[in-house]
Amino acid sequence: METMVIGIAGGTGSGKTTLTQKLKERFGGDVSVLYHDNYYKSHSELPYEKRCKLNYDHPDAFDTERFVRDLEALRRGETVRCPTYDYTIHDRSDKTVEVRPTGVILVEGILIFENKALRDLMDIKIFVDTDADVRILRRLVRDVNERGRTMDSVVSQYLNTVKPMHEAFVEPSKKYADIIVPEGGRNAVALGMIVERIRRHMEA
Repeated sequence: METMVIGIAGGTGSGKTTLTQKLKERFGGDVSVLYHDNYYKSHSELPYEKRCKLNYDHPDAFDTERFVRDLEALRRGETVRCPTYDYTIHDRSDKTVEVRPTGVILVEGILIFENKALRDLMDIKIFVDTDADVRILRRLVRDVNERGRTMDSVVSQYLNTVKPMHEAFVEPSKKYADIIVPEGGRNAVALGMIVERIRRHMEA
């Protein structure tokens, strides 16, 4: 069975992670997941206060070259050790995660369609499309409850970098999608269609 790579993109809080997790729950060890967020560049040379102010929603914030190399390795059947990112300190963690090659690789991130070299490695590109007001509310709840942020810091970051970067890079990348899914993992009809497509690939 040839490896099939499925890209899942969309703005912050759109539901792409929910969709990815539901596919992972459905197929378990038969699929592997590579998260673009884990490839944020390290900025250990900067103090925490300066790391807080960096623009994490611009393509330059990611080590996409390493991401592409790791995805190419997975497609060749090689196991990779991907970096991890600690949102509470705004820096890369010293831990790595082993990702094994499988028949289906899910690739997730806000900007994965922005890079052509990365797009060209994908067999199916899915863009999760959700209203901006819903996305900011989800991000606010997530960042305060799970990442130790204050409400003021989340709102400030959203207005100063997240929203303008979404308009400049994420939204325009939607044109590269093969499938646009409103509400991501909460869209039961779309989820069922994607599950069926993966199942057919695995049985081929």
